[in-house]
Amino acid sequence: MRGVPSVSQTPVLRTGLLLIALAGVPIACHAADSGSAFPASVPQGSLIRAKVDPHATVVFAERKLRVGPHGEIAFGVGRDESGPVTVEVQTAGGKREHVSIEVTPRDWPTERIVGVPPKTVEPPPEIAARIKREQARVVAARARDDARVDFAETFQWPLQGRISGRFGNQRVYVVNGKDVPKSPHSGMDIAAPEGTPVHAPASGIVSFAENGLYLTGGTVLIDHGHGVSSNFLHLSRIDVKPGEHVAQGQVIGAVGMTGRATGPHLHWGMNWFKVRLDPLLLLEPAS
Repeated sequence: MRGVPSVSQTPVLRTGLLLIALAGVPIACHAADSGSAFPASVPQGSLIRAKVDPHATVVFAERKLRVGPHGEIAFGVGRDESGPVTVEVQTAGGKREHVSIEVTPRDWPTERIVGVPPKTVEPPPEIAARIKREQARVVAARARDDARVDFAETFQWPLQGRISGRFGNQRVYVVNGKDVPKSPHSGMDIAAPEGTPVHAPASGIVSFAENGLYLTGGTVLIDHGHGVSSNFLHLSRIDVKPGEHVAQGQVIGAVGMTGRATGPHLHWGMNWFKVRLDPLLLLEPAS
């Protein structure tokens, strides 16, 4: 995508393993006896990408991780994870090792949101049931565990604009003069004029694409492989369809203010399966 800065990578070689460090985050690595290396610590909300021996077995959070053809692995540390977290690595020869990773806490300020339609904050029963059905379909799309390793690409900004909402911040909606606390913000918001093209930050397969969802409006999910996915919400236009392969930088839709929104912006969220992640940790500051 032209004119949009891309994330830097900090390669760290450790006995045959390349660790892809989070951009802008000082990272110390410790090598495992198995020939693997992992970060000593990561911030809450991090996607961790690394390479291990392609024949190794890796388990994190009771899930056996996919290992790519060149040893690529990915897993996520959630917003509320206090750590340390443990990764289990078993070599092809059967040697087993447990690696501990510290989790750095972050501050989560409270954002008060004014101006959204009250029915999107406190929906009547029939609307609440609709929201539940729609969100269940989105959750199902995030359950994919494809063998593709598109997540190993250098992620790019999907568009240029001011960050108007940050991942993890506690949200309070002001409705009819009262505060209504809701879940923490699940992604980052980028303010931009309606109709601004939105580009795929990395390659992948479109796992969900639909207009008119009650809370999120025009919604697109891109699966990057190994359980890593991006979601793009409040779109005014969708230019892709489910099952379509998209290349990094390809236009997938346009900025809008559909669903629960007070102005035109792109909500970009990321997940590792059900674990919500902060996309900003993968990016350099926008120019």
